[in-house]
Amino acid sequence: MKILVCISVTPDTTSKISFKNNDSEYNGDGVQYILNPYDEWYALVRALEIKEQTGGTVTVIHVGPSTNEAMIRKALAIGADDAVRINLAPINALVTASLIGDYAKDKNYDLILTGKETIDYQTATVGPMIAEILGLPFISFVSRLELEGNLAKCNRDIEGGIELVSVHLPAVISASKGMAEQRIPNMKGIMTAKTKPLQIIEPGMTLDPRTETVQYTLPPAKKGVVMFTADQLDQLVKTLHAKEKLF
Repeated sequence: MKILVCISVTPDTTSKISFKNNDSEYNGDGVQYILNPYDEWYALVRALEIKEQTGGTVTVIHVGPSTNEAMIRKALAIGADDAVRINLAPINALVTASLIGDYAKDKNYDLILTGKETIDYQTATVGPMIAEILGLPFISFVSRLELEGNLAKCNRDIEGGIELVSVHLPAVISASKGMAEQRIPNMKGIMTAKTKPLQIIEPGMTLDPRTETVQYTLPPAKKGVVMFTADQLDQLVKTLHAKEKLF
């Protein structure tokens, strides 16, 4: 089984969010970055479990600058066999998916895994874009993945239940919570990661982002909590109607 896992780097969830250049660019100064949890905890670990069961290889791929290589090495320490870094700071989801698709088009991967989304932008679009570019089937938000030969059996959590979906490989699948359990790199893995192959390639295609970020804005600050007692129902209804415009 030849598996490609797409990994991204995101700000830690405790990072303070701010912008620069007239609010047109995210300010990463002093921000602690981490591997996107959906990529690391679920997509990568499930790929390694499949490799342990069936044999094969697990390659991780990342679109980003050299400053992200520590995070790529972490993926290698967890157990990936090798890594590819496409040397370009991410512009948007389309560019990222296009570069990964261009790299993977002639590599004959049996399975391509992504996290269901990144925890910063939460667009959940890179996976389906890769599938469209490669002409492969795509299943999103998979919480359980089992292989029977060339058939991938997937569980997807939906409102009120679980959807069972099967697809013949090759395919692209995005991983959600429940697909695997987080693995912590051990000392052997950390030491081995230093010698595992990390291929750095330049973008091999003309890029057309098709979109432009004009301005970022922070959400409004949270309001203080207003408490009502059980005998203030009329006042509660008036507040919801007049101030919150809920009905």
